[in-house]
Amino acid sequence: MKIFVASAWPYVETVPHLGNLVGSVLSADVFARYARLKYGKENVLFVSGSDEHGTPIEIEAIKRKINPRELTDQAHEYVKKLFLEVWNISYDNYTRTESDVHKEFVKDFLLGIQKYIHTEEEEMPYCENDKIFLPDRFIKGTCPYCGYEDARGDQCDKCGRLLSPSLLINPRCAICGSKPVIKKTKHWFFDLNLFSDKLKEWLQNSKDMPDNVKSVALSWIGEGLKPRSLTRDTSWGIPAPFEGAEGKTIYVWFEALLGYISASIEYFEKYKKLPENWKEFWFGDEVKSYYFIGKDNIPFHAVIFPAMLIASEEGYHLPNIISSTEYLMYEGQKFSKSRRIGVWIDEAQEIMDIDYWRYVLIRLRPEEKDTNFLWREALRIVNTELNDDIGNYINRILNMINRYFNGQVPQFYENLEDEYDKKLINIIKETPDKVSQLFDKGKLKAGSDEILKIPREGNSYLNIKAPWDQIKKDKQIVENTLYIGINSIRSLAILLYPLIPKSANEIYSQIGLNNLENETWDSAKDFTIKPGHKIGSVSPIFKKIKEDMDVDKKLNDIRRSLEKIRPPLLR
Repeated sequence: MKIFVASAWPYVETVPHLGNLVGSVLSADVFARYARLKYGKENVLFVSGSDEHGTPIEIEAIKRKINPRELTDQAHEYVKKLFLEVWNISYDNYTRTESDVHKEFVKDFLLGIQKYIHTEEEEMPYCENDKIFLPDRFIKGTCPYCGYEDARGDQCDKCGRLLSPSLLINPRCAICGSKPVIKKTKHWFFDLNLFSDKLKEWLQNSKDMPDNVKSVALSWIGEGLKPRSLTRDTSWGIPAPFEGAEGKTIYVWFEALLGYISASIEYFEKYKKLPENWKEFWFGDEVKSYYFIGKDNIPFHAVIFPAMLIASEEGYHLPNIISSTEYLMYEGQKFSKSRRIGVWIDEAQEIMDIDYWRYVLIRLRPEEKDTNFLWREALRIVNTELNDDIGNYINRILNMINRYFNGQVPQFYENLEDEYDKKLINIIKETPDKVSQLFDKGKLKAGSDEILKIPREGNSYLNIKAPWDQIKKDKQIVENTLYIGINSIRSLAILLYPLIPKSANEIYSQIGLNNLENETWDSAKDFTIKPGHKIGSVSPIFKKIKEDMDVDKKLNDIRRSLEKIRPPLLR
């Protein structure tokens, strides 16, 4: 079985915030790390990249009088470094839409589905001052639904409704502010409507697709799909490859979706030198694909993308699971760059350890409903779950092995096994399968609930067995307790690795083992640490965060310093 894992491509107009991160990038990384342990490293491919094209970046470049590529070169490298080096995201390939492989693949793919593409003349707003058509964010005006006066031509930031330039009231050019005129222009349209029945059948027959994704996609189909414009009258993007389409580019959403395939091709061509092997992850029945996205991206991933794959008639594997999160709010409000509401991923590392962030965000992952990020809850998770439940349990076991058995794993006496021993042993043996069942459905938060049962039950077990008292009465019972305990820690390190890889490796090292990445997921059920094994150097894995930390002051200080470091596009 080949496992394809993808996270939605972040648009590099801004630094991603915590909500962006947990919705796609971090969730996909946790799953990919799990899948490598469960299904084998060679059977997993994890890709994404920077989405660089589109009108917002072009507008910014026009205002600065520079080439858009100058802006995105810096932004891409900055965001890529944050993902790979700061947040420890384990992409096999993190690429960009300015990749030559991507640009050529998109053009070839669209030419291959040309029988499902037609042209239409449209009336579009045109700025006579700047001599350009005004698609998407090139135009602003009043939202016809909520009355917000600074709505964009593609969407209203206030009410969230999707818009088109023709719907705006009192429209104006986003560059110079002048009132546009209406002119005719020709565009190329993808016949999305022709795929309604096939999409509906695919969704209804899918056993794995989450219900929330099915519901949104089927609702879209039920309302009646219409042809979607493939082209834009812009210069920044992939040139439209169709005859007569000179001066037009491909709409950013169509080409970014095809990036999942081009990133796979690029990985095997550029890094593995096996140019045909990408097909193993895109064709045939022995493939399972996972896409991690936010809920606003469902229609693009569950309707438009599969329709394009079907249109190619090449036999591309359609998505198995599109794991879509609801929204993560910040202290009751939407994340907002302009209003400084939220935490951005280059700010987070200055507040607390990145593994702490990874754990907190998965524990708060909005899998069923919108979730509120509250600092008091984040601190509770770190101080209670990471430090008290997990860290304290590990520390207790290891320190007692050092104190009572000179750092060597003691014997196990099966004839002395009691009901408390059996209960914890069963939890250790059952938990990997329980977590797998949830992770395989994209339910990462729910899976983390199961992982947490080991240290919580383990701490209760220690309190009942009281080795510190029992050592004076029956050393063999203490040996059994700590033998089970050390093996439960090994199991815990493996299960925690996808969530907090750096800390899991430290746990693994403290129990005297190396190369956690070479373990297998199912081996977490086994008691492989044998009597006589020497544990490593022991120290606290986690530490508590001060509850009186002045987060707002800290964030303001961090932001002032980052303003000098962030690339121009991301400030």
